Amino acid sequence: MTSTSNHRDLQAQLESLTTEAFRPELAEIDQLPTLDIARLMNGEDTTVPTAVARRLPEIAAAIDAIAERMARGGRLIYAGAGTAGRLGVLDASECPPTFNTDPDEVVGLIAGGPEAMVTSVEGAEDSAEFARADLDALSLTPADTVVGISASGRTPYAIAAVEHARGLGALTVGLSCNARSALGAAAEHGIEVVVGPELVTGSTRLKAGTAQKLVLNMLSTITMIRLGKTYGNLMVDVRASNEKLRARSRRIVALATGAGDEEIERALAATDGEVKNAILTLLAGVDGPTAARLLEESGGHLRAALAAAPR
Repeated sequence: MTSTSNHRDLQAQLESLTTEAFRPELAEIDQLPTLDIARLMNGEDTTVPTAVARRLPEIAAAIDAIAERMARGGRLIYAGAGTAGRLGVLDASECPPTFNTDPDEVVGLIAGGPEAMVTSVEGAEDSAEFARADLDALSLTPADTVVGISASGRTPYAIAAVEHARGLGALTVGLSCNARSALGAAAEHGIEVVVGPELVTGSTRLKAGTAQKLVLNMLSTITMIRLGKTYGNLMVDVRASNEKLRARSRRIVALATGAGDEEIERALAATDGEVKNAILTLLAGVDGPTAARLLEESGGHLRAALAAAPR
């Protein structure tokens, strides 16, 4: 096939995508006052949560499947190119400080590698080989989950990542913003959040990017809730790596237990700063080692550890 026919095929594909559609009614937005453009853009953004809401059953089913595998020691791996890849890396990078996960538990892969986080790596998104190599470097197992992310749903890197992972027995999720996408069809769990054409034609870092961020927030956060990384709505597995997080840790213990400052300091000191353990020592009246044992036996679930604590 010639490069001209390749170009025509790609152009035809793009023209068929909702995310690439041209909106004639916005053809002169560059002549509007700034406030009017801001109002238009803000109005567009308000439609995104509704589009996500339509896909909540598919999102919930994917989360339950992810959590079941992660409970068996599996990893959550995002794979995407460009904006989609950056959003996956962002979500993955925020899990260790928020949920005290190991950096290898939630992983973000971006076509072209770390350099592509800040600069465009030519041709990386079109490379199925890159996707397979990136996953092979992680020694994928059937306990793992791979989430391919692509606004168009046609990005070769994301599709190849899902296809390769599925072939190795891993759970697969395809997150896109077009209906009947190749990515959705390739994955066991297809999540297609159709947000419609963008304010700036084809600029899928806008509504499509926002939709993907909202869904990734759900995939990681609710999975961590299912895995016992929270107690109610408190981040009891937060990693206190700076002064702000140390202050937050004390506040979380206070909210969970109602204890005073001195009690909280003693509990945190007795548990090497582990918030979940400190809460257990205060609520169950056990010492640090006992709290650690109870949590280990309960798979890290604080409520289960409290129920198993001696009365």
